[in-house]
Amino acid sequence: MKTKLVIVFVLLTFVSSSFAQQNSPWSNWSWLTGEWKGEGSGQPGQGGGTFSFQTDLDGKILVRKSHSEYPASGNRPATIHDDLMIVSLDITGNPTKAIYFDNEGHTINYSITYAPKTIVLQSDKILNVPVFRLTYSLLDDQMVNTKFEMSQDGEKFMTYIEGKSSKTN
Repeated sequence: MKTKLVIVFVLLTFVSSSFAQQNSPWSNWSWLTGEWKGEGSGQPGQGGGTFSFQTDLDGKILVRKSHSEYPASGNRPATIHDDLMIVSLDITGNPTKAIYFDNEGHTINYSITYAPKTIVLQSDKILNVPVFRLTYSLLDDQMVNTKFEMSQDGEKFMTYIEGKSSKTN
């Protein structure tokens, strides 16, 4: 009898744990959490860097930290870019908004949409300010494509930088 109770308890624990993980507000982000290293090219030139996504504040926010370096090229000086983005839960407990800050003084408010293996963050439309779009696409279990685009009208986007990153943990 005790053995049966232990088996039932273990099964219930496993099922409830699996259910909780599937219904986590961060389930759409699970493939992107961790640390990444990659290279890309675009308007700032050819460069490389790292980024990470980790939950914080007892799972209430998701924090992305990013560091990129672009060596001097031609008449372009070397550039270092650092940024921080916080994805937060809305009133219904879903991650639909993010706010981005960088060492150049930019602040961008994003709305988030999801598709299979893709997360798209698009900035709010503000008069006389470009619309920004940041897209993460899962290529395989250890590789992601990141594309940052800009648009003057919110319709026709131009790629500013794009690169591939490999998971390092």
